Amino acid sequence: MSIEDLRHRIAELLPRLRRFARTVAWKPEDADDLVQMTVERALKAIDQWQEGTRLDSWLFRIMKNAWIDELRARGRRDEVLAPEEAGEHVGVNETGSLITRLSVESAMARLPDEQRLAVSLVLVEGLPYKEAAAVLGVPIGTLTSRLARGRETLQRLLGDGELVR
Repeated sequence: MSIEDLRHRIAELLPRLRRFARTVAWKPEDADDLVQMTVERALKAIDQWQEGTRLDSWLFRIMKNAWIDELRARGRRDEVLAPEEAGEHVGVNETGSLITRLSVESAMARLPDEQRLAVSLVLVEGLPYKEAAAVLGVPIGTLTSRLARGRETLQRLLGDGELVR
């Protein structure tokens, strides 16, 4: 596959990268920055991608590592990239689908990081267990237990109506 084809495939994966970034970073501006960092790193290292491996898994792994690097850097400088905008949600119509989406986002936010990432990679992004485990750098059994605990917690939070804030 040519480098130009790979660049095109990376561009096609941008919506999935953005969705995963929002799961990882939560703040929209941080998620956008994370997608940009991921694509930059991927394009710089594009010759390291191996034919026959999943491009999406490779990009998710780059993103996870970029976020870890960012958190470490933030810890050293003890500041946030950008403050949350005060009027970000002005004029949003509170329809049923929006309320449902916000409930799911709130439930996901309550999961520990390792469970949230496992749920996002497998249930949202549709990665096979083996690929998700590789992205997270854990054995498949660890991924499976994180998924099971994450699913249980999400069912409890969403089923009990506990998310009214």
